[in-house]
Amino acid sequence: MANFKICVRNIRQDGLYSAYIRITHNRSVAYIKTDKIVAKEYLDSHGNVSDDFVLRYCGGLLSSYIERLNGIDISHMTAKEVKDLLRSGADVCSFSEFALRYTERLCNRGQLGTWKAYTTAVKSLERFVGSSRILFSSLTYGVLSAWIDSLENTRRAKSLYPTCIRQIFNEAYTLRDDPTERMSLLPLNPWTKIGIPEKELSEKRAVPAEECRIFFSWSTDRPKCTKRQQVGRDVAMLSICLAGMNTVDIYNLKKSDYYGGVLHYRRSKTKSRRNDGAYFEIRVPEILKSVIDRYYAPKKSDYLFCFAEWYSDAVSFNAVVNYGIKLVCKELGLPDNYSFYTFRHTWATTAQNDCGANLAEIGFAMNHSQHHKTTRGYVKFDFRPAWELNEKVIDFILFSDKPSSRKKNESESETMFKLSPKMLIRACAFFRGRCVASFEDIGCGSIDVVISRLVADLPDDIPVRSMVQFKIVNLDNGKVATYERMKGKGF
Repeated sequence: MANFKICVRNIRQDGLYSAYIRITHNRSVAYIKTDKIVAKEYLDSHGNVSDDFVLRYCGGLLSSYIERLNGIDISHMTAKEVKDLLRSGADVCSFSEFALRYTERLCNRGQLGTWKAYTTAVKSLERFVGSSRILFSSLTYGVLSAWIDSLENTRRAKSLYPTCIRQIFNEAYTLRDDPTERMSLLPLNPWTKIGIPEKELSEKRAVPAEECRIFFSWSTDRPKCTKRQQVGRDVAMLSICLAGMNTVDIYNLKKSDYYGGVLHYRRSKTKSRRNDGAYFEIRVPEILKSVIDRYYAPKKSDYLFCFAEWYSDAVSFNAVVNYGIKLVCKELGLPDNYSFYTFRHTWATTAQNDCGANLAEIGFAMNHSQHHKTTRGYVKFDFRPAWELNEKVIDFILFSDKPSSRKKNESESETMFKLSPKMLIRACAFFRGRCVASFEDIGCGSIDVVISRLVADLPDDIPVRSMVQFKIVNLDNGKVATYERMKGKGF
């Protein structure tokens, strides 16, 4: 940190002295002249100022200078560069202030999910730096790289947060030549040299139809049912019966959007980025009519549901829904990792695995952005295929007891390779594609026993740390299992 001192320099023609703030930094000196003057009687023999008024004024300046420099890396600067920085009004290049304006625009456009992500990213960076008033000049390559490294153990934040901060930077740099924004003092953009970690694949939150049926068997008419439980259960029902509609879109629905038994809406998340405005129509199944009636907003409200009357915004609404879902799951003994998105993912998974839909049909029904963005701007869509797929999903989950494909696969995988000594098996070991050991016999009660028996017959010339593949066929039921082990570690 630079050193500061209040001082005077040369005497003026009127016999007074101008007050200066001397900056000493990296073995260099610079002076900032103030508009205050000091009489000779307020100077001691060493030139130190004793005028209380001047000291108070200059002390305030020093406090502001120190506060500003605390958020900046000035280790590479000279005293003159520090002086120029302090006198240039560089505080207008405040990252924190610009980020606040940027996120407020997102909120005003109704992009609440995006607003939340950007706001959280900025807060994370401010906590790491230790200041809520960060300047662009303080966010150097080293600082940003260290912050990204601190996110290493997170699954989503390590990719999402740096992406948000980089976008704020990019927006600021597009305004460098705009005189109304006063961003001309921005330093070089450090993001040109910073790599952002790859995004990890999202967790598959779908649950089998069997669990979904248990959840929706929970009645909201029971005596001890809380409002949160009721909202959680009913909004989950709205989503699963409306092709996985998001909470923000449910919250924002207007009465004018619902006519002819069909909801007409624009997906909040992508409407500003798509040529078609993310417009979609979904027919309301008969099973939802009672739910809609239960939450229908008062006449004075333009909203379709009274959620906008109860909760301040869609973010709060989503939090209540998630909490209510967890309370219902707790009573039913279901896993505690359920959330609203569990049902959105379940709708998509059921559509593909149990109703025969392909990914394009699922994406269309869920109003996802498609690769053919330009084409979507030209075509007037018929939404009935999405309605038909939605009815198939509802029928499978709520009006059948058929086992889901996921449950069938899990049960098959649990029994596929179970062995008993009475079963006849054929086992082979392969090295570089060549069968090097085999047998066909009964009496092996586990996979480890089979592999140990094959290992005993392996040739000695197989190099250490080489991989050997094992194939086991249950001749009684035709099931096959394959395994791989490393010599010197696995056997």
